[in-house]
Amino acid sequence: MNKEELKIVFLGTPEFAVESLKRLHEGGYNIAGVVTMPDKPAGRGHKLLQSPVKQYAVEHGMHLMQPANLKNPEFVDELRSLNADLFIVIAFRMLPEVVWSMPRLGTFNLHGSLLPKYRGAAPPNWAVINGDTETGVTTFFLKHDIDTGDIIDRRSIPINPEDNVGDIHDRLMMLGAELTIDTVQRILDSNLTTTPQDELTKGVEPTPAPKIFKETCHIDWTRNARDIHNLVRGLSPYPAAWCEIVSTDNDIKTIKIFTTAVTDDNASAAPGTIKSDNHRMLIACGDKWLEVLSLQLSGKRRMDTAEFLRGFNPAAYKAQ
Repeated sequence: MNKEELKIVFLGTPEFAVESLKRLHEGGYNIAGVVTMPDKPAGRGHKLLQSPVKQYAVEHGMHLMQPANLKNPEFVDELRSLNADLFIVIAFRMLPEVVWSMPRLGTFNLHGSLLPKYRGAAPPNWAVINGDTETGVTTFFLKHDIDTGDIIDRRSIPINPEDNVGDIHDRLMMLGAELTIDTVQRILDSNLTTTPQDELTKGVEPTPAPKIFKETCHIDWTRNARDIHNLVRGLSPYPAAWCEIVSTDNDIKTIKIFTTAVTDDNASAAPGTIKSDNHRMLIACGDKWLEVLSLQLSGKRRMDTAEFLRGFNPAAYKAQ
């Protein structure tokens, strides 16, 4: 079988998945169908927002499916009627067995971590938050338990000291597209060996990578400066680490923090204490002062700290 004969169904939603779909399409692979999330209302006008994968599929005339329920018999029948040989899943929902077991060559997932480490919804974020110096992408065949299937292949990249999760996302997206194409080609060539994840865990429980919630992003200033710096990196530019700053007369403002730098100076004040001049703003952590380099006051645009300080004096405030 050649790539024009191999029928593929692609399942994905965000921008991260589009690069792989684009490489498959431009590489001449046979995309029999694309499955993505239903359109979602967004913004004040609740205008329906199409997923990046839908936008690409529509632009290139691909057969598109947007089921609200992946077990819906009409959707399952439509999917089965495509008679696909292979399903590829990238940044999508958890699939029921009736879907992932359908194609004769199986269903593989591209995951944004070096499995078995970081199983879950947000692996790039947690790799940066935890201060890792390496991450990567993995392809594996789906089975019952999420992110536990046999590994096909992995590719790694370094996490540089000042990388944020936006930088890592973009590099993993490109690396993942390359790995997706290589994995499909290996399946076509019948040049495939897989590795059970249990052989790689060596008895150590994999690090979880749960979904990021608002409270995940809240900064605890009693922690050490390096941990807070990594939290900021792991959430920048989106959804962004945040805290409240409270004045002595109880004026409360919310700020998002996008970039920071760990200083060498031990904090000489209680955690959350803010000191600043016309150019710099530092906040006391559990051990050292952390310099805030860019931030966004609620209701305002993102700006460098020097610009922020020209219109705001945080000296009477404390971070919490």
